[in-house]
Amino acid sequence: MPITPDSPVADIIALQAALAAERLARQEAEARATGAEAMVAHLKLLIAKLKHDKFGASSERGRKLIDQLELELGELVAAASEDAAKAETAAGKDKLANGGTTPRRQPARTSLPDHLPRERVVIAAPSACPCCGGKLSKLGEDITETLEVVPRQWKVIQTVREKFSCRSCEIITQPPAPFHPIARGRAGPQLLAMILEAKFGQHLPLNRLCETYAREGIELSISTVADWVGACTAGLAPMMALIDAHVLAAARLHGDDTTVPVLARGRTIIGRVWTYVRDDRPFAGPAPPAATFRYSRDRTGEHPQSHLAGYQGILQADAYAGFNELYAPDRKPGPITEAACWAHGRRKLFKLAEVARAPLAAEAVRRIDAIFAAERAINGLLAEQRLAVRQQQIAPLVAELETWMREQRARMSRHAEVAKAMDYMLTRWDAFSRFLADGRICLTNNAAERQLRGVALGRKAWMFAGSDRGGERAAAMYSLIATAKLNDVDPRAWLADVLGRIADHPASRLHELLPWNWKAAQANTAAKAA
Repeated sequence: MPITPDSPVADIIALQAALAAERLARQEAEARATGAEAMVAHLKLLIAKLKHDKFGASSERGRKLIDQLELELGELVAAASEDAAKAETAAGKDKLANGGTTPRRQPARTSLPDHLPRERVVIAAPSACPCCGGKLSKLGEDITETLEVVPRQWKVIQTVREKFSCRSCEIITQPPAPFHPIARGRAGPQLLAMILEAKFGQHLPLNRLCETYAREGIELSISTVADWVGACTAGLAPMMALIDAHVLAAARLHGDDTTVPVLARGRTIIGRVWTYVRDDRPFAGPAPPAATFRYSRDRTGEHPQSHLAGYQGILQADAYAGFNELYAPDRKPGPITEAACWAHGRRKLFKLAEVARAPLAAEAVRRIDAIFAAERAINGLLAEQRLAVRQQQIAPLVAELETWMREQRARMSRHAEVAKAMDYMLTRWDAFSRFLADGRICLTNNAAERQLRGVALGRKAWMFAGSDRGGERAAAMYSLIATAKLNDVDPRAWLADVLGRIADHPASRLHELLPWNWKAAQANTAAKAA
């Protein structure tokens, strides 16, 4: 029988061809999904290692590399999900043709957080058996949990103050007006804390915040919100002073600075934001960590000298010349001890090893990495324990590195790039090797650099500070938010509570509101409630 386009045989052949094409597409999609899953696992592991490592190559690549990998991971996961969905669709069609199933491979998912409220939605069951109409009895139930979000709710709190008059003396009695964090405003502490954390913690400009609120039906002008920000900054000044005092009472500080574009008469100038970090956790110190920030219009040495005018102790920083006056022997009230950052020294050699493929630079990086590896094992131990390990295991590595670098340096021209990178460390060798005599000193200044990452990320969002006052205000708020984060405290919750209490809180007990004390008080309250 001749095969015509309308014959059953032609239909069968066409269906078989379509089925084969669908199978091929599904197999290709599954292959892509399988490869994407392997790459996703690799990228997740790499990102986790970069975030965990405090030494080594991550100090050079920094946050930019992590951001790039996370962006790549997001795109890859989205592509894998799209391919898997296509494969699932193709598998569903294939199931109708061959009666089989090709289950989609699902990633292992963790359970949803237990603290979230549960809303139970029960799907109505049939009243009788759909097959015979008999009576049904419940055997059990299957629960599928789906994460959902409730849109943010705004509300107006009406505080009613009833008036009463005395029939005997005709005196009118009324409770006092409620307290507001801002005397001339009617914004609650939760709202103010949300604005402060969004502006200084998430680096969202006020105009974007106001646009977001307007889409939710709340019209707030930029001038109104800016007025609230300024008033809150003034109200929180006592907390900033306490954090500053706590930081400058440390025996060892991390110091660093970064650029901040500042608007000035139709153009921008380059200001600076400085940070000084107290973090005793690497040597198991009992004092809570904290960070203080400062703003300046330029980078002259007078600024760190002013910031640390009354400080005596150890300063871990880079080789910025503006710090040199702090290390002077005749400084009053006394010289500050310099501790150099090995990450800065390694960075110069690493760039030459990676970009210029310089063998000597690569060898220097290898030797420095051995020091980092030995140092990583003692992070978090007591200062005495760190010092003992350093003198036994790390001091020989440092001595070998110095001897090798001086030998290689003697053979090179002073104009060689590798020679310049080595000179950065050799000319400051006392500061670089000082950690071998003091268990409190860290190998790097990463603690300060981590605190400045938020400022660097913020520059991409707000482009520039509006004025010098704006820079000072931002530095003050950075101190509060960074210190809260260092102590694993939610900045928004902490700021809201402090704003609601600070006006009536006794000045002699303001230290109770510091993040670490506040956290302990919250934990005690929760324990008593339980």
